[in-house]
Amino acid sequence: MTPNDKQNERVAQMTFASVYPHYVAKVEKKGRTITELHQIIEWLTGYDEKKLQELIDEKITFKDFFEKGSLNPNASLIKGVICGYRIEEIENVLMRQVRYLDKLVDELAKGKKMEKILRV
Repeated sequence: MTPNDKQNERVAQMTFASVYPHYVAKVEKKGRTITELHQIIEWLTGYDEKKLQELIDEKITFKDFFEKGSLNPNASLIKGVICGYRIEEIENVLMRQVRYLDKLVDELAKGKKMEKILRV
């Protein structure tokens, strides 16, 4: 198993619930709201607020989080660099999806307008 495979597997087994509070803290620290965070998560995955809370309570893994979700067809429009990786060059599907979410959270925290974040 290569280092990348190990990292991919580690991320796949992480629970969404363990990372979610970090997303909340990041956007709130920059003056954005949980409602806006939920809006971008719903846009990307199709999960409404009720379903999102169920998944957090279940402590679902990132692998299951994205497998059970319905990825927005415009997600491929999310481009750029996040955590040192160019999103459009990430080969592992799950890692690319996780980085999509990371990028959306970053854009929200940086004050981008929702229309731009949601690729309208």
